[in-house]
Amino acid sequence: MSRIVLDAVSKQFPGGTTAVRSLDLEVSDGELLVLVGPSGCGKTTALRMVAGLEEVSSGTIYIDGRPVNDVEPRHRDIAMVFQSYALYPHLSVYDNMAFSLKYRKASKAEVKQRVTEAARILELEPYLDRKPRQLSGGQRQRVAMGRAIVRQPRAFLMDEPLSNLDAKLRVQMRAEIAQLQRSLATTTIYVTHDQTEAMTLGSRVAVMQHGVLQQIAPPQELYRRPANLFVAGFIGSPPMNLIDARLERGADGSGGPQVVFGAHRLGIPANVTTERPGLERYLGRDIVLGIRPEHLSDAALLRDADAASVLQLPVRLREELGSEVHIHCGIGSVAHHADGAQDVTSLATLVARMDPQTALAEGQDARVHVEASGLHFFDPGTGEAIRD
Repeated sequence: MSRIVLDAVSKQFPGGTTAVRSLDLEVSDGELLVLVGPSGCGKTTALRMVAGLEEVSSGTIYIDGRPVNDVEPRHRDIAMVFQSYALYPHLSVYDNMAFSLKYRKASKAEVKQRVTEAARILELEPYLDRKPRQLSGGQRQRVAMGRAIVRQPRAFLMDEPLSNLDAKLRVQMRAEIAQLQRSLATTTIYVTHDQTEAMTLGSRVAVMQHGVLQQIAPPQELYRRPANLFVAGFIGSPPMNLIDARLERGADGSGGPQVVFGAHRLGIPANVTTERPGLERYLGRDIVLGIRPEHLSDAALLRDADAASVLQLPVRLREELGSEVHIHCGIGSVAHHADGAQDVTSLATLVARMDPQTALAEGQDARVHVEASGLHFFDPGTGEAIRD
């Protein structure tokens, strides 16, 4: 096992492009840490610097307390698993898995013992004599994993290893990798752009954007307490609804705070403001309101729907997904004219993840209940979550 630390690590390429900016990370012994973010966010570059495949521009990488910036990749005792599998097509599964051991002049008995054990763990025993071209994508990925396992390295580095697999196989392999890592208890850094993969695999997840670490936390904390607008919009499927709004006192000026967007008002319960004392500073100011789709429901299916937490919204689209229904509702503002006419301006779309029993259909007006305890509030200037 191994502890990996990145201390203010940056990577600047020739021409001035900064791929990673002052990254601080600590991966504990036996931990599976996931680096996640959109393409180009710097996660793979960070992984390659740990492996020694990219030079560090500034900062220091430590493995077990030892600085390794100037240590060659082969001497870092780290095994990488790539997206492309990187198998030798002319070698059998056995020889692919045994290659690094033979290169190190391990005895035949040791090679056989390690390869046989890895094949047993990965259920590859029937395929040891086959060539890579005779295997499915999932089997090839298992061979790549086996090649890393037999080395018994201090850490695994995995760079989007499931990207080339179809959706069903990705789910299966995701579970297998999680079980394997737990059984081996080997320190692992796993890179992916898939937030579902990140949330289901990682004991902690580090979210990156433009080379900067946005937040690092256990999966549920990322979901419940996103640090900023980027994390809020990136984590969750469908993504969080983010709406330009304003925080005001009640309609008569004496009640509790309300959040106003377009023609709509939502009351904010006292327990929500108590948990987020920072909201007091934003009364009378613009904010960004965040509502997850799963915190919206059909008020018609609820026994006691608080009127202050119900929005009247037109249904634009209904998507059937079997176990749930996604209802897309319009948010609008209303302009009243002296002659009594009204102009309705569309501001945004609110996506609700509802019970399939809902009867809401396109063209109807929906009474949508908002679970107030699940509301999120962000500063529109900095993007930071409003809490303390």
